[in-house]
Amino acid sequence: MKFSNNYIFYPDNKPLETAIAHYICLLDGQVDDFAPDNTAVQDNFIHTRGNYEQHRYSNALLVAARETLEANLAETARERSPLDWAKLQNYLGNILAAIGQNMRDDALFEQAIVAFKQALEEYSQEQLPLDWAATQYNLGTALQALGKQTKDSKLLKESVDAYTDALLEYKRELTPEQWSSSMFQLGESFHAHGKLLKGNRTFQKSVVAFKNALAELDADNYPLELAATHNNRGAVLHHLAESEENTERLEEAIRFYDTALTVCMEQQLPFHLAVLSRVNKGTARVALAELSKDAALAEEAADEFELIIECFPHALQPLCSKHCEEQFKIAKEMAKTLTLTG
Repeated sequence: MKFSNNYIFYPDNKPLETAIAHYICLLDGQVDDFAPDNTAVQDNFIHTRGNYEQHRYSNALLVAARETLEANLAETARERSPLDWAKLQNYLGNILAAIGQNMRDDALFEQAIVAFKQALEEYSQEQLPLDWAATQYNLGTALQALGKQTKDSKLLKESVDAYTDALLEYKRELTPEQWSSSMFQLGESFHAHGKLLKGNRTFQKSVVAFKNALAELDADNYPLELAATHNNRGAVLHHLAESEENTERLEEAIRFYDTALTVCMEQQLPFHLAVLSRVNKGTARVALAELSKDAALAEEAADEFELIIECFPHALQPLCSKHCEEQFKIAKEMAKTLTLTG
């Protein structure tokens, strides 16, 4: 079956930020030349493009960081300093994946995956459990990104396995932030894998993972993560509902989208995230109207998309704007048809 188009959010990638911070330290903090040219335009994309998105710096910084880290690795003898070498591989892997995402380059993602696997050759679970878990997390994220880009179910399954391994050491009682992040990403990998498999069981695992992630999130300390988890849990429930043709699941998805919208507004997150949650909610309401044969709901959904198109065009990317126009037409026609036949 064909699933509805919905929009997911990506919280900040902290391992990538750490890799960039390491590079900046090597430059004594001199990074002015790498600032993006137009942050106003870039802001319309933040937290929606992928796990390796850059908000503050241009791609030139990532390219320069890659060159520097590769030079450092060439000068670091693995035999004499295996842990330093492994740490550099982790930094480099995150930088390579970020460039790969910017350029949509499969080969760079593959190089990132190799870097993380090489780091794991030096980090043992028994001797360095948290370093091992952190690297498994990094590996899972690169595999997830490449699996989504190439629509490769094998890579997404490997991503699930890597996050599952990370959770062997990340415990809620001891490392709650890392545990929650791993649960969130595990939910994302299950969701992406489920869309390819068209498998309800995989979607259900995603729902559980997102539920677990929510247990350690609050609006004051983790507003973006909280909004993203509610929104993305709504997205997987949305697709599960369509797979099962289940109106109750759709109603549940709508509630999660609505909660994400509330968090975005109350915590003053970037405005386009609130709009996207609203678009997701509207899309789910169109699907619910179709399943329940509800002409009034279809008319309400059409009105909602008309309002979004007219009031928030600045917050919509071109493809999202097109999606809204299509949903408006579908809902309007559905309302007309259901009224005539009802």
